[in-house]
Amino acid sequence: MDSDPLIFDVNIAKNKPNSYRKVKNNSGCPFCEVDSLENIYQKNGDMIWLRNKYPTLRDTVQTVLIESSDHHGDIATYSKAFNRQLIQFSLNCFNKMRAQKRFQSVLWYKNFGPNSGGSLVHPHMQIVGLEKQDGYRYIDEANFKGITLFDEAGVEVNVSTAPIHGYVELNLNLCDLSSVDLWADWIQAGTKYMLNVVSKGRCDSYNLFFYPRERGKICAKLIARFAASPYFVGYKLPQVDNREKLLQEAEQFRAFFEEEQD
Repeated sequence: MDSDPLIFDVNIAKNKPNSYRKVKNNSGCPFCEVDSLENIYQKNGDMIWLRNKYPTLRDTVQTVLIESSDHHGDIATYSKAFNRQLIQFSLNCFNKMRAQKRFQSVLWYKNFGPNSGGSLVHPHMQIVGLEKQDGYRYIDEANFKGITLFDEAGVEVNVSTAPIHGYVELNLNLCDLSSVDLWADWIQAGTKYMLNVVSKGRCDSYNLFFYPRERGKICAKLIARFAASPYFVGYKLPQVDNREKLLQEAEQFRAFFEEEQD
């Protein structure tokens, strides 16, 4: 298997603000200081898409999408209407980056919580253009499939049976672009489920990744984050619960979504 890691520039990273460091090297939150933001591409109310001030990865264009002016906000706490606007706005920004021929691939993802790999608490997503790499080269179609719990109106939802990282991964597949609002509702329910139900509420972090698929489809994959398994860290071997547990997870998530809509 080809191995071509992204190059991390530590000289830039050392000046980057970080909400989770024990000793912080920067006061205040840069995303709260809206008047000081530069290189803004697009705005929609509180939502701001701009160039990342600290581009730590070589041969990339790193951008940030500030979700809200609420410093402690999250998809799990937004109103349904605002979350729908956010997902549509983010999808539009992602597609604008993908339309640029300079990139081999474009990645869109969100970190939430201290175990997610993120650096700032303020809610944001990242859209990153890779100039020399296919960021999806290790991803397989099987990673988007699993035990289906919902398949209606252009949206298919499943609990992954072939996870990328391991254990609980929810796949929320948008199969029809006219169904973005329903897709956004499932994404929101998924974040709430991750933080309140998975592992009996002991999960405080998640990652949300978006993957373009064939025929215009796109998968939003929610991954519960804990300390990584040594099998994954040392051998790239993900683990998954047995089928009985996955079926239970699927039934539980479907019931959770229905309760959220009442």
